Amino acid sequence: MILTAQIYDLAKETPLHFAEMLSARVGNQIYLKREDMQPTFSFKIRGSYNRLKSLTEEERARGVVCCSAGNHAQGVALSAKKLGIKATIVMPRTAPEIKSNNVRRLGGTVVLHGVDLEEARAEANRLSKEFGYVNIPPFDDPYIIAGQGTIAVEIMRQIPHGKVDAIFVCCGGGGMLAGIATYIKRLFPEIKVIGVEEVDQNSMCQALAYGHPITMPEIDLFADGTAVRRVGDETFRLVQEYVDEMVLVSNDEVCAAIKDVFGDTRSILEPSGALSLAGCKRWIADNGAKDGVYVAITSGANMGFDRLQFVAERAEIGEETEALISVLMPEQPGSFLGLLNAIMPRPIRELSYRYHRLDCAHVFASIRVPYGVPRDEEVANLLGKLAELGMSGVDISKNEFAKSHARYLVGGRTNVKHERLVRSEFRVTGREMIRDLLAHFSPDFNQLMFHYKNQGGDVGKVLMGFEVPPEKEKEFNDRLEKLSTKLRVSVTEETDNVVYRHFMVGDTSI
Repeated sequence: MILTAQIYDLAKETPLHFAEMLSARVGNQIYLKREDMQPTFSFKIRGSYNRLKSLTEEERARGVVCCSAGNHAQGVALSAKKLGIKATIVMPRTAPEIKSNNVRRLGGTVVLHGVDLEEARAEANRLSKEFGYVNIPPFDDPYIIAGQGTIAVEIMRQIPHGKVDAIFVCCGGGGMLAGIATYIKRLFPEIKVIGVEEVDQNSMCQALAYGHPITMPEIDLFADGTAVRRVGDETFRLVQEYVDEMVLVSNDEVCAAIKDVFGDTRSILEPSGALSLAGCKRWIADNGAKDGVYVAITSGANMGFDRLQFVAERAEIGEETEALISVLMPEQPGSFLGLLNAIMPRPIRELSYRYHRLDCAHVFASIRVPYGVPRDEEVANLLGKLAELGMSGVDISKNEFAKSHARYLVGGRTNVKHERLVRSEFRVTGREMIRDLLAHFSPDFNQLMFHYKNQGGDVGKVLMGFEVPPEKEKEFNDRLEKLSTKLRVSVTEETDNVVYRHFMVGDTSI
């Protein structure tokens, strides 16, 4: 079906771009398959168009419906416009505005329903039954899989000398991964096909571990294009049979990959679009690979402008060229200058000093680590120098609380006893969700701290502090448990977080 897919009167053969700067840095040849250059800025147009072209005249007359957070929706809308088919697109209310607006521009009728894809999918199914629309699935369909598989045909035609060691493919529902793996393994079995997922969005890895698809209760939302709680049955079967391995990466590594692509192409990918490259870099680092030839699919570029700040802030942490440290410093003349001298000549990106008491102070520092120097090694050397000066420090570069909240907070310490600190991440941003979060605890618990930061588009993070006396511990814990089921937010207790203990409690232990 892959070789007979008729898609090129709408989709286009995208270039295979040699990433010269990145290749030199990692000691391997890295090629980017530029699916972000499709008419809809995403690979999804291939499968969508292939599926719609397979419809009978009677099915075309009925119209189509699909559920999508964005890229599949745009593919269906443009394909339907090309073929003269009415298209109804159901999107969750949290879909990035850039994607819903583009669906309208392409002629699709947009229905915003529900807070996530599961609720939107239920509405699409209802509309299909009520009005007779043909439901176009986003990934679990042989025509969709075959359409995405045409990417592999192009890669093998474009790669210099026909030599490639591995192809890295991002995975949401698994359609593109299944299509590429099926073609490659049947014709070029020596080439590795490696799937990539975000570490907290790993529905395919979980399915492979269990031996069958499962529904994930919660998934990370940053890479919205691959935010799928349950992979397809057919995509799972093909991935299980043909894919060599899966790689997991962090959001910070995804941000670093977005920066890498910008450096080589001056193009900005969306998070899911950079997932494959992040996995490629992670696999190379973990395996110590040298002089290999690797292809990463840059699958999409529908990036909301409001996410760029977050990406820029986290990219250097993701590529391990930024380190965050917390330092306990003697409060005496010359100490702060001594700290600066110990850090330099390393570039300082951020420095926050807070007087604590007569004998000591806390300092939050962000420093630049030279590329190619192991961050852990550089930080260990710096902490050793600080110890010689009578200072103690701790590496907080991987501390999510520090990265998302503490570095933005300004203020002193509270004298209230029994404070509990919780961090929540949720999909629905804005006043409605913030109000619901506050109402979940008010007026029964005294609020001591609140910090909200929008992560761009549909992801928000909130840090909340509450006074919880011993006699109300059980009630508070019960409400925390209900947060995930009632409001669909993730909850992380941060009361024992070292950054909180240092900068907001005044704990002097490291």
